[in-house]
Amino acid sequence: MKIPFMSFVPMHDEIKEEIDKTIKKVIEKNWFILGEYGEKFEDEFAKYCGCKYCVGCGNGLDALYLLLRAYEIQTGDEVIIPSNTFIATALAVTYTGAKPVLVEPNRNTYTINVNKIEGKITKKTKAIIAVHLYGQTADMDAIKSIADKYNLIVIEDAAQAHGALYKGKKAGALGDAAGFSFYPGKNLGAMGDAGAITTNDEIIAKKVRALANYGSDYKYHHIYSGTNSRLDEMQAAILSIKLKELDKWNRYRKTLADEYLNRIHHPDIIKPVVDDECEHVWHIFALRLKKRDLFLEYLIKNGIGVNVHYPVPIHLQKAYKFLRMQKGDLPIAEEISETEISIPIYYGLSEEKVDILVEKINSF
Repeated sequence: MKIPFMSFVPMHDEIKEEIDKTIKKVIEKNWFILGEYGEKFEDEFAKYCGCKYCVGCGNGLDALYLLLRAYEIQTGDEVIIPSNTFIATALAVTYTGAKPVLVEPNRNTYTINVNKIEGKITKKTKAIIAVHLYGQTADMDAIKSIADKYNLIVIEDAAQAHGALYKGKKAGALGDAAGFSFYPGKNLGAMGDAGAITTNDEIIAKKVRALANYGSDYKYHHIYSGTNSRLDEMQAAILSIKLKELDKWNRYRKTLADEYLNRIHHPDIIKPVVDDECEHVWHIFALRLKKRDLFLEYLIKNGIGVNVHYPVPIHLQKAYKFLRMQKGDLPIAEEISETEISIPIYYGLSEEKVDILVEKINSF
């Protein structure tokens, strides 16, 4: 039996009729950008996250970039980010002309090690991007305490944390503002690229909206040198349908994660650790072991889809050679990149397939 790393079929089968009807309505309305469906989703997602404002945009990278622009991060500035994250976190900083400053993660949770942040702060530091990695939030109280001490902006990279909780409060409402991705594979995914920002700051929300629309506050009136990054009506309509199901889908992921945590017992495998203050939404179930490449080959041969997040850390990517960092400079990020392997976890993954997966893992 083949087990794919990801399948959209179970979730989409359940909402297919509603999606078909809604897409038809969008087409019949003949209004595809900056319309009522976008406004509806922004309203709903802001309320879901516990924020006053949500502004849709083209994708998660744009969400972070637009926020940095709105906070006037620019050339000569520095922004602290974790050393193990998807490259989009760093690219958003680079696009503003600022420098990403990499901080090693906590070995247990993989989110940024708050004890190492202050050592990287300089007079040029303007912001911290707290990445909620794999579906678990960063230690936001500690991060905000440091930010308050040094007068820094805190932006959440919540691309992997739709519905995640920190001390009972949802991701997206934990910092000054947050960027979300709705890439199809996310817990809340569109049927194409899409993103959004959330914030309680009306000024920032208005700036992001203008920056994402060619820098325009109203038609043909441009107050910023903006870009084109807007959430289209089709994706917004689909996201509104899926948002109603998100908590159910997340609970299903948690059930699967509990199965894995309780039943995977291989002595060489390091399982994920959940912070007591967090409610993990399990975007990724990340295992670690030194024989990762052999394990990967073994699972693929047995019909199990797997992935690696992320095989080359940012500081060793060719795109970031200007940071002048070498192998060994960020050993924890490097260790994670060399040992991490992600196994299937998605809504509709059957008990039968979980049984097979666990048996194969324990038999490695």
